[in-house]
Amino acid sequence: QVQLVESGGGLVQAGGSLRLSCASSGRTFSSYAMGWFRQVPGKKRELVAAISWSGRSTDYADSVKGRFTISRDNAKNTVFLQMNSLKPEDTAVYYCAAATIMITRTEDDYIYWGQGTQVTVSS
Repeated sequence: QVQLVESGGGLVQAGGSLRLSCASSGRTFSSYAMGWFRQVPGKKRELVAAISWSGRSTDYADSVKGRFTISRDNAKNTVFLQMNSLKPEDTAVYYCAAATIMITRTEDDYIYWGQGTQVTVSS
């Protein structure tokens, strides 16, 4: 069993930055690909970024490319999402998730989920 706990969300003005963290309780953290998703009420949850177990491969939604960076520290069982140049449309609840597939955009491949952290970007 893997438990994921997100932190770092909050309120920020447009153009600002936030860094989300997701800490894992499991010893096998380094064997999972990790992803960050976001969801707005009434809309489907969408992938923001994904990273392979080693950190060598990453993938981003087109809407965040060049602004967001996903990274991980396997020694600390933590994955990060650095969000720069934030826009009001980035407002959402952000979730981290773990998958056993090397790197994937498919939500159904993710088997462990955090509880989410709210990010609000004001205009």
